[in-house]
Amino acid sequence: MKKEIEVFDYANVIIKTLKNGVLLTTKADDKVNSMTISWGTLGIEWGKPIFTVFVRENRFTKHQLEKNPEFTINIPVGDFNKKILGICGTKSGHLVDKIKELNLTLESPNKISVPAIKELPLTLECKVIYKQMQDKDEILEENKTNYYPQDVDGSFHGANRDYHIAYYGEIVSAYIVE
Repeated sequence: MKKEIEVFDYANVIIKTLKNGVLLTTKADDKVNSMTISWGTLGIEWGKPIFTVFVRENRFTKHQLEKNPEFTINIPVGDFNKKILGICGTKSGHLVDKIKELNLTLESPNKISVPAIKELPLTLECKVIYKQMQDKDEILEENKTNYYPQDVDGSFHGANRDYHIAYYGEIVSAYIVE
């Protein structure tokens, strides 16, 4: 069962929780994948409610979003198993079926093809309406040094030398899975 919500009534909860990690879930070729994120923005653009996620170029999630430009944001409410964020933040969907490994419960979506995750019940269903690659020349040197070190092996999926693509997702449905 889902309780429909007005997303901006939960803005404070969403932003506070984001700092500690939420899931970005994608689905392409019948494979569902969740990745822990702690970067994102909630706002309004073009008169629409938007959640923007930032995904590095070499992440499995980026490949999923390129095949199917829809995603859910799955936000914990109350107590939850912290192992979910740990596994989804350290293992790659290239190598591991995180949904299966964590025995997560997929809930049918309302308006898109990507499911909700019952264990992290506050759900935003999003359709990508714009995407943009970061311009490395416009990033402050301090942030380049801290977040994009070039002295690491960039071929490894966990390497952090590659830049992010911003995916602006129109929030087309918001609810709490009960």
